[in-house]
Parts: sequence; structure tokens; C-alpha cells
Amino acid sequence: MTVYMIADIKVTDGAWVAAYAAEVHHLVHKHGGKYLARSGNVRTLEGKPLETTLIAILQFPAASAVEAFLADPAYARFARERKAGSESRFQLIDDTDVVGTIPYLVSGRARAA
Repeated sequence: MTVYMIADIKVTDGAWVAAYAAEVHHLVHKHGGKYLARSGNVRTLEGKPLETTLIAILQFPAASAVEAFLADPAYARFARERKAGSESRFQLIDDTDVVGTIPYLVSGRARAA
């Protein structure tokens, strides 16, 4: 089942960004993923704005592929540097419709964390 990882990041020290941007997409691809967007052009349209510097949206073929990417030893250094120089939130969603009224999405229900 296709899943999407949403990375919401507030950069606090940009020293990690250039190497991360240059190299991590290769690791994402290695695990079957691809970036749908990776942008600092973030504009809040409704609600209280988050202190976000950039948002990335990635597509993977399954949750296990995301978990393999995050656990890849080659990613460990990049993750450590990102965590040290940012406040990051990674979220995973699947490609279902919680209510089941959108005909082109699989009907799904919210799962307890």
C-alpha cells in the first residue's frame, strides 16, 4: 500500500542542510521512495502557523520501505546531523480515505497510535 512521509522541519542550524539535500534523496530512492516535494516555500493558509522552514513530501511503496530507509546505516549520520540542527517532525500516512467517500481512494479507518 502506498504511503507518504511528511517531513516538517524547522532548521535551527543550517550546517547539515547542503549535504543532506545532496545525498539523502539517493537513499530515499534506494528504498523505493521518491520526493513529491521538498520546499522552503511554506505558506500557512489556515490556522496558526508552525515555525516551519521546509516541508518534504515523500512517497514510498509501503510503510516497511520508510522504516528501512530510516534504519539504513547510511542514513544514520544524516539523521543525527538533521536532529542536531533542527526541530523535525516526520509523519506517515497511507493512501486511504478515512470516511470512504472519495471513490478513487481505498476506504480506510484511522488507526490508534
